[in-house]
Amino acid sequence: MSPVDSFDEPDDDLLARVFLTRVLEPGDEIGGRWVREFGVRGVVGRLRELGGPLPGVSRKRWDGLVARAERAVPREDLAVAQEAGVRFVAPGTAEWPRQLDDLGDARPLGLWVRGRADLRMWALRSVAVVGARACTEYGAHMAATLSAGLAERGWVVVSGGAYGVDGAAHRGALGANGATIAVLACGVDRPYPRGHTALINRIADQGLVLGELPPGDHPTPSRFILRNRVIAALTRGTVVVEAAHRSGSLVTARAARRLGRHTMGVPGPATSGLSAGVHELLRQDAVLVTDAAEVVELVGGIGELAPERRGPVLPRDLLEAGARQVLAALPARASASVAEIARGAQTSQDDAVARLYELRALGYVERHDDGWKLTRQAMISVRGDPSAR
Repeated sequence: MSPVDSFDEPDDDLLARVFLTRVLEPGDEIGGRWVREFGVRGVVGRLRELGGPLPGVSRKRWDGLVARAERAVPREDLAVAQEAGVRFVAPGTAEWPRQLDDLGDARPLGLWVRGRADLRMWALRSVAVVGARACTEYGAHMAATLSAGLAERGWVVVSGGAYGVDGAAHRGALGANGATIAVLACGVDRPYPRGHTALINRIADQGLVLGELPPGDHPTPSRFILRNRVIAALTRGTVVVEAAHRSGSLVTARAARRLGRHTMGVPGPATSGLSAGVHELLRQDAVLVTDAAEVVELVGGIGELAPERRGPVLPRDLLEAGARQVLAALPARASASVAEIARGAQTSQDDAVARLYELRALGYVERHDDGWKLTRQAMISVRGDPSAR
């Protein structure tokens, strides 16, 4: 064992966790159980002793883990990370978001973090906005608008840094001068996708970029899927904007549901395959949301309510109920007698006369000989322009 590999200092646990990020894949529940039962240094010791496998794995898989362990040099990883402005945040430390402990044995061994903000504090008030990579203009617009609204309300937007909805969500938050976190499925010193290098670097400057994998590690399909559990656990709720039936963002939503987090979906056209997965979530137990206020009403504190949704107030809505009944009793084009109007309004003739004079003062009706008739202004504002029918 070289000096660079020795774990004989007060930061032994941190070095052991960094070591294991080179050996165990993210979300490995068997490895997580070993850490829980034997401790991180105990697991590292067994991997280096070249003895028999720990319980739960075959000899073949154990040999593969040992081969990985032989190449792990944690102090070098920490040095590379430090040079790239990356720190390692371990469970139990002040910056560790405790909600990640809800993942049990699938909890990350630690997180590599770029950015100056405090991860634990930001995660306490965060929402995930995820969705299709090949999103439509509608999906990109909704993701950006939702995220900008969340940022303006003091919420941190969390997504995966990918093309499509993820990128639109990050840009929406950044454009509102808000906070955003990108959770990557690779080493945070090598942004992926490469086309988002500038975006991810901007996120690191204005927000946080984090991941489970050590410096230089590359993404794989399985790592993308396993990354999604971190997004779900880190946040108060997950909003899905456009997702087909087979979409990684649905994995995030289902993980959020299992963890007891809020699950939300933005509806799209019923004919759009890119919204089919979202609609299936909504048919189950996800909550339909259309803007940031509705998201905050669900994930926020008591009193953070979305405004009540209602149509425009019409002039007729401001009338008393009796006056509205009399107004509704007048025919659209012809005049009517007081007796006819009273019958239609189910009131007395005296009350009808009083209401008609009130309505005349407001410009709704006019008197024609012995009858009453709607004014043209009233026909347009109350019943629509008859010439357009």
